[in-house]
Amino acid sequence: MFNSAQDYCMNLNSLNKIISKPTTTWMTFSNEEFKSAINKYNTLSTSGLDHISWKYLKSAVKNKKYFNNFINNTNICIGYWPAHFKESSSIIILRPNKVLYDSLKMFWPILLLNTLGKLIKKVIGKYIQFHIIFNNFIHPNY
Repeated sequence: MFNSAQDYCMNLNSLNKIISKPTTTWMTFSNEEFKSAINKYNTLSTSGLDHISWKYLKSAVKNKKYFNNFINNTNICIGYWPAHFKESSSIIILRPNKVLYDSLKMFWPILLLNTLGKLIKKVIGKYIQFHIIFNNFIHPNY
């Protein structure tokens, strides 16, 4: 689809008609937002590339010092996303009891990400979703 629109002339004056919204400040995350996000993960899920299990993270946030460090790191990640959170590793698992493995449907691809990065991404995503709806950045009919 991109190539079919490549030579299409576009009137950029339509961008001037967009009503600008006032800028808002980013609020820091609360303890409740963080606890809500971490409690949704299953403790039996496998650990990510950082080898930190969800069970370990859930027990670590019970310590107030560690919990405050997690929240501070999450607030820092708003303006900067560390490179090790962008790394991933794929694992391919064969589906059991198959005679032939000649089709892609016969494999389970699993993508391993950094566990702490997944948690922070979930907290930020939930906050952005709430912020967009609360400030009417998207029309209610969408």
